[in-house]
Amino acid sequence: MDISVVIPTYNRIDTLRHVIPSLLRQDISPDRYEIIVADSNSNDGTAEYLADVAENDERLRHIPGPYTGRAMARNAGIRAARGTVVLFTDADIIASPDLLSRHWAHHRERERVAVVGMELQVSSLKDYLHQSRNRDERKPLHPANRKQLSWLYFLTGNASVRKADLDALGGFDESFTGYGHEDLELGYRLRQAGITIVYEPDAIDYHWHPVGYDEQKGRMELAGRSTVRFYHKHHDVRVQLNLGMTPVSLALHGLLRHAPCVYDRLERAGRRGGPKNSWTHIARQIVYQYHYVSGIKRALTSTKQQGAE
Repeated sequence: MDISVVIPTYNRIDTLRHVIPSLLRQDISPDRYEIIVADSNSNDGTAEYLADVAENDERLRHIPGPYTGRAMARNAGIRAARGTVVLFTDADIIASPDLLSRHWAHHRERERVAVVGMELQVSSLKDYLHQSRNRDERKPLHPANRKQLSWLYFLTGNASVRKADLDALGGFDESFTGYGHEDLELGYRLRQAGITIVYEPDAIDYHWHPVGYDEQKGRMELAGRSTVRFYHKHHDVRVQLNLGMTPVSLALHGLLRHAPCVYDRLERAGRRGGPKNSWTHIARQIVYQYHYVSGIKRALTSTKQQGAE
């Protein structure tokens, strides 16, 4: 078997009903890949849906468990994988028909590579259908001529690695139980081990998970906490610089924290939203960054307190 697709999930049945069929319609031979859903004991009908699909298609495997986060769920998928390559995606990401074959082409040609494809954000099923048919409407993160990526862009909504390399590195760090950076941290270790991260712009999938303003603020704070965990594990100044854990960002956060009237104005503007480059959009980004650094500071304070004890 060439490829094992690993999907962590928890109560995402609404999107999973579209994700699984997209993976079962790939343009490579059915006997060359499998789909493993590492399910954190969902209670929304996920198990029943997967059982119905698996009854008629043995490529689909459901491995439920008391996973404490995406890192643990993905590691369970890696252990269960029978493919040479493990491709990571998520329960709200719809695959293009040639997603797997595009990834496999790189691994077939050379070893010691990880592959990251193009992940496009969509706001609805209608938006997904529109972007899938209209290339000019897409807004990719990277230009199509980019060949390699740093660990900063090892995003596991659309990434693949040889199982042997994952096993050698011990997979994901399961101490990352909150939101953020468990994938970047693995990407960092892949690069440290001499594995090149290549970009494949034709390996396309569509991320269908619009995030609300308040939810994103919460995510950014959790990501800030994960940044501190990342840095304390590796003590690399590049982690600090690339993830915004710098004296300048900490100082600017302090200035804004002591000017609540300014923050309140930014918060009100950010809540209204607006097109990119508008004042409301810029205000929203500042608020997100404020919560991100809040998470960093809280994690640093917690670490100091634990050290004092």
